[in-house]
Amino acid sequence: MNPLDRVIGFFSPRSALDRARARAALDIVEAVRGYDGARIGRRGNGRSPSTSANAEIGPAQVRLRNRVRDLVRNNAHAARIVDVLAGHMVGTGIVPVSRTGDAALDKRVNDLWARWSDVCDADGQLDFYGLQALAVRGMVEAGEALARFRPRRLDDGLPVPLQLQVLEADHLDSTKHGLMGAGRAILGIGFDALGKRNAYWLFREHPGDTVATSFESVAVPADEVMHLYRKQRAGQVRGVTAFAPVVSMARDIADYHEAAIVKARIEACFAGFITSDDSSSGSVPVGPETKGEAGQRVQSLEPGALMRLMPGEEITFAAPTSSSSFEPFMVHSLQAMAVGAGCTYDQVTGDLRQANYSSLRAGKIEFRRLVEQAQYHAVIPMWCAPARRRFIEAAILAGELPRRAGGYPCEWMPPANEPIDPLKDLTADILAVRSGRMTIPQFIAGWGNDPEAQLEEIARINGVLDGFGLVLDTDPRKTSRAGLTQARPEGTVLPSTDVAGDLQV
Repeated sequence: MNPLDRVIGFFSPRSALDRARARAALDIVEAVRGYDGARIGRRGNGRSPSTSANAEIGPAQVRLRNRVRDLVRNNAHAARIVDVLAGHMVGTGIVPVSRTGDAALDKRVNDLWARWSDVCDADGQLDFYGLQALAVRGMVEAGEALARFRPRRLDDGLPVPLQLQVLEADHLDSTKHGLMGAGRAILGIGFDALGKRNAYWLFREHPGDTVATSFESVAVPADEVMHLYRKQRAGQVRGVTAFAPVVSMARDIADYHEAAIVKARIEACFAGFITSDDSSSGSVPVGPETKGEAGQRVQSLEPGALMRLMPGEEITFAAPTSSSSFEPFMVHSLQAMAVGAGCTYDQVTGDLRQANYSSLRAGKIEFRRLVEQAQYHAVIPMWCAPARRRFIEAAILAGELPRRAGGYPCEWMPPANEPIDPLKDLTADILAVRSGRMTIPQFIAGWGNDPEAQLEEIARINGVLDGFGLVLDTDPRKTSRAGLTQARPEGTVLPSTDVAGDLQV
C-alpha cells in the first residue's frame, strides 16, 4: 500500500480495502500483471496475482495476438518458429486409418475419406491436411483456431455432404462475458448450468477486415464448432500464443540487431577527416569535391590517387570500432527465444556450426516429446477427432456408410520424424524390434505408415518376386544383411537356371 492508502486505512479500513480491490482489478484490466508481451508501461513489474487463467488471458489476448502477428510478419526468427512447429506437428498431414476389424469395410471408409478430404475445404483451396496445417499455424501464432462445420446438400456432388470453414480467433467475440440466461459466457464461449460448452459467439465477418459490413456476433451451437488450442491450466477456455514468454525478448533482439546495422552504416560513411591549423578556405581538395544536403563540403578518394596537401593539413582515417559482444548476445538471446517458444536453437537459426550427432539427437528427442504431446493432447482430440466424427455422421445420413453398433474407430497416424542419421536410427529400430522392445506394427507406424497396408504391400511384392523366381539382395527372407543366403525350409524348390544363370522359362 502507498502512504495515502495507509492513512486512509488508519481512519477507514473498509475504504482502504475497497481502494486496494479496485487497484487490483485495474491492474488486471491493463494487463500489467498478466503477460509481459501485453504489458503497458515500464518493464520489470513482476508481481504475480492469484487470478484465474481466463482473467489473465482476457485483457491480454488481443494485444498479445496482434503483437505476435507483427513479429511473424517482420521477424525472420519468429516466422521460422511458426514454420517449424507447424511442420513437425502436422507435416503433410495426420492421417486417419479405419480400424473396424472388417478389412473390406475399412477399405471402403478409407477410400471415402480420401475422396472427401480433397474437397472438404469450404473455400475450395486446401484439402483436410492443408486445413490441419492452417489451424495449427493459427494455434501457434494466435493461440487458437476455429472451424465451423458447413453441411451441404446431397445434390452438391460431394462424396459426403459436409465441408469445413477455418476461422481466425478474431471471429470469437470476447465481449460476451458474464451471466447469460441460465448459464454464463466466458470470453465469447457459452456454458450451460452444468459447465458444459453450449455455444460460441462468433462474428459473421472478420472484425479486422476492411470490407466488413457487420460487427454483430451470433451464438453458434458448440457442436457446430471446432476449437483448437493448448490447454495449459485447469479451467482455461481460450488459447495463448506460443510466443507469449518471448515477445519482449524477440523485440529486443530485433532492436539490437537493427542498432548494430545502423552503427556499421554510420561508420562506413566516414572514410577520413581532414584537419588543419589554418582556418583559411584556400586549402587544396584531397579528392573530387561535392556539396552535401546541408551544404557541407564532401570529398571522396579514388583508388591509386596521389593528392597533395597544403602545409599544416593532415588526414586522419576513420577506424570503425568492433563489438565483440554482438555474436554472444545474439546467440544466447536466440537460444532463450527458441526454448521459450518450444524449439531448438538450430531449428530457429539454421546454425549447425557446433552441432554433432549426439547434440542434435539429444535436442530432437526433447523436441519430439513436446510435439507428440501437442499432437495427442490438442491437435488430434480437438481438431482431427471431431472432424472425423462429423464426417462419419454425415456419411451415414447420406447413405454412404451403414450404421453399425461398434461405430467406426480409427487410428491417427502422425507424420514420421526424419532421422538425424538414417543408418544409426534404423539400426536402433531394428534392434528394438529384435529385442521385443518394439513390435513390427509399432516400427512401421513410427515411420508414418499404416502397418496393415504396409504389410499387405510387402506380401504382395514378395508374391510377385516368388512368382518370377527372383531373389533380390534386399529380400531378408532369403538374403542376410551380410549378403549370405538364408537357410530355407526343407522341401523348398528353387527355379532352375542355365549355364549363363538365366531363368529357364
